[in-house]
Amino acid sequence: MKQAGPRVLAVANQKGGVGKTTTAINLGTALASIGERVLVIDLDPQGNASTGLGIDIMGRSKTSFDVLTGAVTVLETALPTAIPGLHIVPANADLVGVDSTLTDQTRAYRLRDALTALASQLRNMPADQGFGYVLIDCPPSLNLLTLNAMTAAHAVLVPVQCEFFALEGISQLKDTIDQIRATLNPQLEIQGVVLTMHDARTSLSKEVAENVRAFFGPKVYETIIPRNTRVAEAPSHGKPILLYDFDCAGSQAYIRLATEIIERERQNQAA
Repeated sequence: MKQAGPRVLAVANQKGGVGKTTTAINLGTALASIGERVLVIDLDPQGNASTGLGIDIMGRSKTSFDVLTGAVTVLETALPTAIPGLHIVPANADLVGVDSTLTDQTRAYRLRDALTALASQLRNMPADQGFGYVLIDCPPSLNLLTLNAMTAAHAVLVPVQCEFFALEGISQLKDTIDQIRATLNPQLEIQGVVLTMHDARTSLSKEVAENVRAFFGPKVYETIIPRNTRVAEAPSHGKPILLYDFDCAGSQAYIRLATEIIERERQNQAA
């Protein structure tokens, strides 16, 4: 059985501290736990997704920076994680220099070209060695790295924190996606919006959730990621939450989110 090209989702929000990296690594883990093969691409110079999936800084000899510069392919860079079916293209601080390194007119298309080459390679591989999903963990800003991610992606997954300034920058992000669709990637869409760090004890979380649903409508997933101490602790142990504490509320929420995302993908393909 041949592997078709993977579904590419950029996990992005120009506002920091919204649970973007946490969502990328735990959603990737949850997808893998229900049988999907997943590749996370760490495109943030801080490399938090790499750390959160247990990749030591000394083990990152080939990184997403090398993919963007064309020095290596995605498959040559992808590392296995402790989760069967989940790989990661790691990142380090080299990404800080990407603007000065890539100066030609194709620089916004580097990741797209690399993933196009990956899809071509996967067609000659068994399905159990390929990837069904690629999740790109973007930096919390609109720069060349985020442009590369959105140009390469089929859709954007937007984590939104349930706190006072949650909607700050959301309209700007939507405008950015519209601009990229008009200029660099006509197929780009918002795949879904994930409400994160929700505290059911506060009226503020409820109000923010209602406002986000009013703004994005059915794009917002039914699954809400709760504010959970165990989820916050897990990255410091180099583990996604499903490995750190499978039974906690955060783990179970990410499994539900993964199931909901797959169901939405099936509905989109059938439409």
